[in-house]
Amino acid sequence: MRAVSVVRRLAVKPERVVDTITLDHGERHRRRMALTGDGGTAFLLDLDRATVLDDGDALRLEDGGLIEVRAAAERLVEVRTANSARLVTIAWHIGNRHVPAEITPDAIYIAYDHVLVDMLRGLGAQTAIVERPFRPEKGAYAEGGHSHHGHGHAHGSHDHDHDHDHDHHHGPGCGCGHDHGH
Repeated sequence: MRAVSVVRRLAVKPERVVDTITLDHGERHRRRMALTGDGGTAFLLDLDRATVLDDGDALRLEDGGLIEVRAAAERLVEVRTANSARLVTIAWHIGNRHVPAEITPDAIYIAYDHVLVDMLRGLGAQTAIVERPFRPEKGAYAEGGHSHHGHGHAHGSHDHDHDHDHDHHHGPGCGCGHDHGH
């Protein structure tokens, strides 16, 4: 059985839901993957492009049944500061390390990483370990928007070892804060 389309949360008809599937944030951005629902329904996710699935969205099976997506609770670091200006500064430091982050009005959430926790504490942030669904900012590369800038140099000329699976390209003026040797 294949699931070939996504039904967004507001359009999901509860009576069509035949199973649920609980996925972490990495698993909620896939194009093709064999999955088994929480109730045992085996199916192949087979979308035409990688799509970010949110809590409450559903995958439509070929027979019309829906598999409701639940966001799994994950071990995250909750980062808080004394004021919002300080939080913006902390967000800049996190972004500079290419770490997926969920930004709310009063806190930032990142996947647990003791090196980052030490850095953030050193910058004066309060950190706490929490278990909650992770909904990081989608950024410029979310819905199939992998922008490859035509700067005319080989992609393999510099190798970044980042902990995420988005292949955005770095070059002059990419604004990521690193020196790419140009």
